Amino acid sequence: MNLAQQPYLTIRPAAAESLPGMDADSHNSTPSAAEAMRRFVETEVAPAVGEVRTALLARQKSDGHWVFELEADATIPAEYILYGHFLDEIDREAEPKCAAYLRAIQGAHGGWPLFHDGDLDISASVKAYFALKLAGDDVDAPHMRRAREAILAHGGAARANVFTRTALALFGQVPWRAVPVMPVEIMLLPRWFPFHMSKVSYWSRTVIAPLLVLMSLKPRAKNPKNIGIRELFATPPERERRYMRNPTGKLAGAFFLGLDRVLQVVEPHFPKSRRRRAVDAAMRFIKERLNGEHGLGAIFPAMVNAVLAMETVGYAKDHPDLVAAKRAVKNLLINGATHDYCQPCMSPIWDTSLAAHALLEAGEPGEGDAMRRAMDWLAGRQILDVKGDWAEKAPDLRPGGWAFQYWNNHYPDVDDTAVVALALDRAGGARHRENIARATEWILGMQSRNGGWGAFDIDNTHYGLNNIPFADHGALLDPPTADVSARCLSMLAQLGHAKDHPAAARAIAYLKREQEQDGSWFGRWGTNYVYGTWSVLCALNAAGEDMRAPYIRKAVDWLIARQRADGGWGEDGASYWPERRAEAKASTPSQTAWATLGLMAAGEVGHPAVRRGIEYLLAQPRDAGRWHERHYNAVGFPRVFYLLYHGYAAYFPLWALARYRNLVRGNTATVAYGM
Repeated sequence: MNLAQQPYLTIRPAAAESLPGMDADSHNSTPSAAEAMRRFVETEVAPAVGEVRTALLARQKSDGHWVFELEADATIPAEYILYGHFLDEIDREAEPKCAAYLRAIQGAHGGWPLFHDGDLDISASVKAYFALKLAGDDVDAPHMRRAREAILAHGGAARANVFTRTALALFGQVPWRAVPVMPVEIMLLPRWFPFHMSKVSYWSRTVIAPLLVLMSLKPRAKNPKNIGIRELFATPPERERRYMRNPTGKLAGAFFLGLDRVLQVVEPHFPKSRRRRAVDAAMRFIKERLNGEHGLGAIFPAMVNAVLAMETVGYAKDHPDLVAAKRAVKNLLINGATHDYCQPCMSPIWDTSLAAHALLEAGEPGEGDAMRRAMDWLAGRQILDVKGDWAEKAPDLRPGGWAFQYWNNHYPDVDDTAVVALALDRAGGARHRENIARATEWILGMQSRNGGWGAFDIDNTHYGLNNIPFADHGALLDPPTADVSARCLSMLAQLGHAKDHPAAARAIAYLKREQEQDGSWFGRWGTNYVYGTWSVLCALNAAGEDMRAPYIRKAVDWLIARQRADGGWGEDGASYWPERRAEAKASTPSQTAWATLGLMAAGEVGHPAVRRGIEYLLAQPRDAGRWHERHYNAVGFPRVFYLLYHGYAAYFPLWALARYRNLVRGNTATVAYGM
């Protein structure tokens, strides 16, 4: 039976003494405690659910979708300022407000972190300082002096990562030997070669293709004010000899460093005719994937690199592709009253599908106007006629996925596709049966050999490439991960695939192998183990695993042990460093919602930890249905690039409160949905 068709209220007869988790063998509670639980739900939880549900509905766009701001770290608005000065097309309106934003998020340590209240990051700090100086900030202003001192104390600009040093090379601030050789001739390599574009992730592909043009042709930024940052180098940049580092510390990394030294000498002598062919190949790759006003890969770094590459090879200013590419970058700006910032991308498919799940849980009818418009909007965004880069590994697989952004046809997202299909099914399913069927076919075809799923590609596991000097950011690949794999298992289970179905059985085996020693699961796309553990517990419950199994109880015990004194859960961005995996600075509404949803999926609705988590959510301040949340709740790339989804604090707490209400009202510990 389709799990989405099993209503909470018919799973177990209502009786005070049998409230979930409140019986004698679990917590020794009494019928009076169960009655108190129900009163709590009706007097405190239910009114909050109604209030937030109304507020979330009010945020729905006229065509049925939701989209919230997606905030990254200082690097994106800083790069927006650098981009304007590279082209001598300075955004006179946005630049001062982007600069104000950068000043506002400067850390107490003097530099800029990768996430709220995080440690100084040298690369983000160098870019932010350079951007502020380009925007006209006096180097002797207190905030600039503090930043400069902090950067020098951390080794100076020479210690920044490859992407930052490449930007500095384009502005003439470091010699080109400061960056690894990445010749554009890479575009001509055969598929059997150890490095090939198909062997790296989608985001790497779209960023690298135009970057190869820039790194090979070496254009110089126009930099109309002739601003430099020589003062950020502990050793003058032309005398610095330690730019390049082994990214993994392994012997393979040392080998590739040696190979780079050879290429530094040889690369200037590559045949010009072959270089022209390679540049043409890169530009063809870019043009095919330009994606109109949604931009190359629909992500800021690729979009900016595409503009710079087109300018470098001589596109006319009024060339339609260049005009559209520049507009795509501009569209990412968030215009505030005093501050502007630039988003790394937009998240409408993700926001709409997750908001729909929360509203359906809160009681919004699937056939009602709001959900019909949302589901129709989602159905209309399914990618049915473009075989993107994923087809390299699955040439006979029909398209059927959804992207993360408004449009990104070459790069549908496995995670989004699973969540959208789950929402379409839960909202009624019949109207969009064909959409769900195509999504299921695509998801089944995207499973990797190890039983898991990556976000965009199949078997993107060429780990040896992490040893090349260019890969110092550690985010070159897109291997299967527990959170994405859990979502796919959730989808298959909710759509009626039994746990002995080959794909589901392989997924369960993969998730068991991926469990951490402490019982948790890693969160690749959400911060962090709380996110991963919530994702997997939901999937295992939907798949019909015994939620009393020892490995599942170990995960439950881990979640309960991670609850903070205020009743909430919180996990810091620093938890992505192995030695800091238990670090937390504060509880957050998003992470508390994930933890309580995970515990409820494991049958623990009556556990005191869940009640305390719900009380935490009710006690936290919120405006217009959105909880206050400044701590970053997601990652683009662990340890490198972090995200704050503004929507998470609107729909995840609502989802948790509504589920708690429904389970208590229905007198059941059984969660009937994949998520």
